[in-house]
Amino acid sequence: MAVADAAARYHRMQLALGALGLVLGVAYLVGVLCAGAAAWLTRALVEWPWWIQLAAVASVGGVAYRALGAPLAWARGWWLPRRYGVLHQPLSAWLVDRAKAAALSALLALGGLELIYALLRATPRWWWLAAAAAFSIVHLVLAVVLPVWIVPLFYRLTPLADDGLRARLLALATRAGVPAVGVWVADQSRKSRTANAAVLGLGRTRRILLFDTMLAFAPREVEAVLAHELGHHVHRDMWRGLAAQAALTLIGFAVAHLTLTAGVAWWRLDGVADPAGAPWLALVLGAVGLFTLPLANGYSRRIERRADDFALRVTGDPDGFVGAMERLAALNLAERRPHRLEELVLYSHPAIDRRIARARQHPVLTT
Repeated sequence: MAVADAAARYHRMQLALGALGLVLGVAYLVGVLCAGAAAWLTRALVEWPWWIQLAAVASVGGVAYRALGAPLAWARGWWLPRRYGVLHQPLSAWLVDRAKAAALSALLALGGLELIYALLRATPRWWWLAAAAAFSIVHLVLAVVLPVWIVPLFYRLTPLADDGLRARLLALATRAGVPAVGVWVADQSRKSRTANAAVLGLGRTRRILLFDTMLAFAPREVEAVLAHELGHHVHRDMWRGLAAQAALTLIGFAVAHLTLTAGVAWWRLDGVADPAGAPWLALVLGAVGLFTLPLANGYSRRIERRADDFALRVTGDPDGFVGAMERLAALNLAERRPHRLEELVLYSHPAIDRRIARARQHPVLTT
């Protein structure tokens, strides 16, 4: 009970900090718009090309927001997990990881923003369709290069040294019809006690990835977790997820298309392609993302349940699956029984106790 209480307190605090961060982000964007800060910066750079004006608005605004939210990010990302024993990474190393993640996200965000405004200038009527298509292609490329270029930025990856376990996992992947190029181990224990596994990449970049914290699991438990991940590939969930993401992106850009014209009058912009309107675009896209979050998470929970069922069928070992869920719940300090509304809105996976109960009722137990 003490662990369950600690997990509940931890997640309540994370939820409160997340809500505070959301309020801070909205207030910041509204404040920038009301103060005319982006418009002032754009006018100050009137002699420069539009794309430099846009880069300046995005860069200055992004740095200011990160500085404003730095205490909250520290509390949510380092102080609170350290307090509850989930994280043991030194602050200096955590800051390095944060800096790398911020640089990568800033590069992608700036590239995406420049593309959007280039399309706004080229085809004001149909920019949202072209932007949705371009972003969908980028998401696909990122899925392919994730294990090769991005994951190594944050983890040291080494081939799995346990020959027996590696053979079992590769045999499981072959039996499931998802051949992988190898099994790699990420040094998660250097940062945290949390455990996870994944099958990353597509085609020739597909590989099995284990956090080294999972090496203490029983082999049958590792197989259960991997079988779940293989289920996503068998069911082509990555492609389904990319399609769902493309649909949500299209919805977001369509709403932005309808609201950008209104924003011109409200914020006294020089047309929909005025770089000073970037904070308004960010606010609209953020609002769309917030309202579609329950739909996205509901879809995610559905495919996660199906992946659980696949793992139980392919391994025929509900006890191994339950054991893995129990270990993951303890190591990750999962909230086993969140409020139903919280689960429906915020959870991308079914709650741990629901997954365990479903496994114990699986037909394989009676065969």
